[in-house]
Parts: sequence; structure tokens; C-alpha cells
Amino acid sequence: MNFYMKEAILQAKKAYKKNDIPVGAVIVENNKIISKAYNQKNKKNNAILHAEIIAINKACKKKHTWHLDNCILYTTMEPCMMCCGALIQSRIKKIIYLVNNDNYGCTYLLINSKIKVEKCNYDNEMVDLLKKFFKVKRKKSNVSRETS
Repeated sequence: MNFYMKEAILQAKKAYKKNDIPVGAVIVENNKIISKAYNQKNKKNNAILHAEIIAINKACKKKHTWHLDNCILYTTMEPCMMCCGALIQSRIKKIIYLVNNDNYGCTYLLINSKIKVEKCNYDNEMVDLLKKFFKVKRKKSNVSRETS
């Protein structure tokens, strides 16, 4: 696994520690990280604060343009429909992700776009982190139902 994906995993771990869905994203241009982010949807109670959206926003601010056509996104989970739309709009060159998003993944929408999509072989660490996060969430959800 390359350095950039390892950085995306570190970002996902930050989200996990902050009780958010453990997804991290890194945007790279010319072999240099220009932005990195983690999910903040739960932390800030905002449905659009996915790691990919935050990373795109930071990259656009840094580059002073919304054109990210020479950039590659490394993300720990397959992007959802909203994120895929933002990636198309930002003209990102390539997306590399680790884990399929069985419920909301939408990279199939990119078939007719110019964006290249690559799924990495993942290590079990990321899958285990996601499973652990959702297991805890389900427990908390069941406890709150039982007490109400």
C-alpha cells in the first residue's frame, strides 16, 4: 500500500476517534499532498461533510481554482453519489479507494466520465475499523431503543 493511502487511513482513524464514520481522503498533485480530510458528518451535524467533499474544498482553496484535473484522490471508502458528483465537477483525474461501499458506493456513475477509478487491495485494518465503528453504533442504538 502506498504512502498516500496510508495517510488516508490515518485520516480515517481521526474520524473514528472523534466518533465519526471512519473515512479519510487525501488529494495529491504532482506527488505532493495538497489536502487531506476525514469525515465530520456526525461531529458537525452536517450531512455533506464527507471526507472527500472536505478534501476537495481544501484543495480548491489551496489551488485557487475548482479545476483539480491533475489531481488524484485517495480515499478509504468508495465515494457515494454526492461525492462522485463533486469529483466530476472538480474534474479530478483519478480516484483510488480501498473498501467498497455496499450501501452507497457510486463509482459506477463515473463510467462515462473522464475520471479513472481504481480499487486497491485493502488490508483488513480498514475493514475492521469500519466494522468496529458500526458495531458500537448498533449497540448504542439498541440500548437507546430499550430505554425509551
